[in-house]
Amino acid sequence: MSFKKRLLDIKSLKVQGATNVAVEGVNALIDFSNHSKTKSSKQYLSDMSKAAAKISSVRATEPMLRNFLNYIQLELKDSGLPDVKRLKLLTKQLSSKVLKLKEEAKKELILIGKNEIKNNSKIYTHCHSSTVTSILISAKKSGKKFSVLNTETRPRFQGRLTAMELSKNGIKVTHYVDSAMKLAIKQADAIFLGADSISALGVENKIGSGLVCELAKHYDVPVFICAHSFKINALSFIGKEEEIEERAASEVWPKAPKNVKIENPAFEKIEPKHITAVISELGVQDLPSFIEEAKRRYPWMFTILNSKERI
Repeated sequence: MSFKKRLLDIKSLKVQGATNVAVEGVNALIDFSNHSKTKSSKQYLSDMSKAAAKISSVRATEPMLRNFLNYIQLELKDSGLPDVKRLKLLTKQLSSKVLKLKEEAKKELILIGKNEIKNNSKIYTHCHSSTVTSILISAKKSGKKFSVLNTETRPRFQGRLTAMELSKNGIKVTHYVDSAMKLAIKQADAIFLGADSISALGVENKIGSGLVCELAKHYDVPVFICAHSFKINALSFIGKEEEIEERAASEVWPKAPKNVKIENPAFEKIEPKHITAVISELGVQDLPSFIEEAKRRYPWMFTILNSKERI
């Protein structure tokens, strides 16, 4: 697949879920490297930096994508290799390494997550998270009995994808329109949500997630954020808040009447006070403990690109 085609698939939401976007972004960088014609190592590194920036810009609110691309760039720059051929080989090796790290983390996360699902419980979820669906499917395969409540998630209806995946795996799902989420949350025993970006100030997830968690707080339903540590936005620790992606108005209303302005933000923040715990490969922890453990386990993730200073 070509570099441009992968970027188009990410932008158009053909590739969904923060983890899948990160994987596709890394694959796009490999494609770019494979087709590079430069003979200069300095130019190669410069071109790779520009390509990584272009990949990252396709989906603004995706720190996992940025973290993986930054890791590859940092290691390439530190390698000191003068030969483009060897740099290309290293690019492939680093890409494989970071994706393997992601796979190992996901396996551990799923194992930890499924243990948080109680028998005969009702789990509510919003939008589509490959991490959440993997936890639920794994719990079902392990013999746990539970059902799922989920919302359609307008305007792209990612909730339907969640419902289809779960139903195919024998999990009973009750599907609600977004405006009926209160009815679903009142019945839930726990809420499992994915995350697109995590910082000390909260979690960015699909629009509607903030409201979900406010309702959960009101009805005393615990909220679990299910995510790899790689979704931490390190830039937030130096004052750079996550940019909230604004999607096309046509997704909401293809031919809106004159004088009707469409707002279509893709994400919103979940405040820390509404988060019971984060389920990650590092365990089940409150938000501050999760971030501190991530700093200890993955110091490279907290190195700002073009600087050796760590946060």
